[in-house]
Amino acid sequence: MSDEAPDAGRMVRESGRLSLLTMVSRVLGLVREMTRAAFMGTAGLADSFTIGFMIPNFLRRLFAEGSVAVAFIPTFKGYLHDADIGEREEFLSAMFSALTLLVGLATALGIAAAPLVVGLFDAEPVETAILTRLMFPYLALVSFAAFLQGILNSVGVFGPAAFAPILFNICFITVPWAVSRFTANPARAMAVGVLAGGLAQALWQLPYVLRKGFRFGFVGPRRAFRNPGVRRVLALIAPTIVGMAAYQLNDLVCTAVASRTGVGVATALTFSLRLQELILGIFAVSVGTVLLPELAGLAAGRDWKSFSESLGRALDAIALVTVPVAVFSMIAGRDIVSLLFEAREFDASSVDLTTGAFFWHMTGLFFIAANRLLAPAFYARGDTRNPTWAGVASFGTNIALAIVLAALMGGGGIAFALSLASAVNTVILVAMLLRARLEGMEAALRGTLAYVAKLALLSGLAAVPTVLVAGPLERAFGASSSRFVSAGLPLLAKTLVFGAVGIGTLVLTKDRVALFLFSAVARRGRRAPAAGAGAGSAKDGNSGVGGA
Repeated sequence: MSDEAPDAGRMVRESGRLSLLTMVSRVLGLVREMTRAAFMGTAGLADSFTIGFMIPNFLRRLFAEGSVAVAFIPTFKGYLHDADIGEREEFLSAMFSALTLLVGLATALGIAAAPLVVGLFDAEPVETAILTRLMFPYLALVSFAAFLQGILNSVGVFGPAAFAPILFNICFITVPWAVSRFTANPARAMAVGVLAGGLAQALWQLPYVLRKGFRFGFVGPRRAFRNPGVRRVLALIAPTIVGMAAYQLNDLVCTAVASRTGVGVATALTFSLRLQELILGIFAVSVGTVLLPELAGLAAGRDWKSFSESLGRALDAIALVTVPVAVFSMIAGRDIVSLLFEAREFDASSVDLTTGAFFWHMTGLFFIAANRLLAPAFYARGDTRNPTWAGVASFGTNIALAIVLAALMGGGGIAFALSLASAVNTVILVAMLLRARLEGMEAALRGTLAYVAKLALLSGLAAVPTVLVAGPLERAFGASSSRFVSAGLPLLAKTLVFGAVGIGTLVLTKDRVALFLFSAVARRGRRAPAAGAGAGSAKDGNSGVGGA
């Protein structure tokens, strides 16, 4: 026990630091989108940038990020335990060379084929192709950064990789202001910021890798691809890409549909998703990260009753956050969008487009958060196939609904399609869990369903007085030329009314989940001065590594 305690304490402390870094990154990501909104609004140039950045970013998510966790880290950890330094450096050099060759070819192909690829979207073809070509090297930079991240994470060093997205956001925010006078238009200035951010992510992590004593260089292609470790990485990546592609293609196809729905629709959807991801990143990802190892331990011990109860508590906790936040966001969405984004090129029409998308995106907030908790219940039992099939079904539903609803509702229809598809995914995952007949699972899921219904009712009650005060507030402050007055003061008042009524109803109903979370936070706060940042447990703090 004495050997395990320090490691557990270090893991909790590291998780706390990473959660803080993730929070900072998410907030800067929001500032990044505010900068982008000020530079381009939701005009045609903004759509060109959205498409130009989305294509290399799509490949980055598919190959770089997915391969690190699933393929590279398990393989490299095997070399750390079972191989000598020579074999380890040979694998790193072979992996670095294979990665450079593959990503280099993909980047060159993307630059050459840019005019053909952008033809799939209804955007200004010349400028979109230029921006796509300008930003495609970002794929190479961020792939190298992911390679370095994999090395560091394999030896338990997480801080540099968690700080790298902060550097990316800082570059994205500051570089366009510095170079905009030298570029043909604001979109190209933003593209330079993307490249600078990708370079910063890679260069930031390199000294940490070298400090750990790891060395690598170039080897010939034949030698690289004959390396058994590289072959294992490629074999592990292949099936993963199939599952991830279904999820990532959602963005690609929906952006194509949005670009043909109207000018600015694709960009408005991006701004709306950024707000949604901010909420999910703060709450759902952290809970899901803490939940997976807990469920894995319970599954290993075949303690299915505790397994079910733990999952149920996590779903209840995330419902307590996402259901009221979703209802409030649907009421105050215009104030939120206007306060954060309305400046310079982001005018009233941009606010209308983004608010419409945000309303319908928020209808699926709980389902998206729930899916990020339900998936670990499968992974903890070694089941990756069922979540993949659920994702494929969700993807098909999303695409079909997006095409239909876009014609009826515009950009809001595309957002609503994502929410409905997320609900379908949740239903499928729940049905699969029930079919497994784990002890206590049916009772836990029924309890969560009843709790979500209760929260929806209480949130609806809190919405009534909030809507009633909205009219007088808008009449009193709406004519102001400052968005901090016209949107900020009404938003503050609505938040206070909704929060007061919502908290009051939770107290009156003696809500068990709210009382548990409050007492857990209070206990952790009382222990903090004595135990330091590392004290506590997953149950006490619900803190964990966020999704950076």
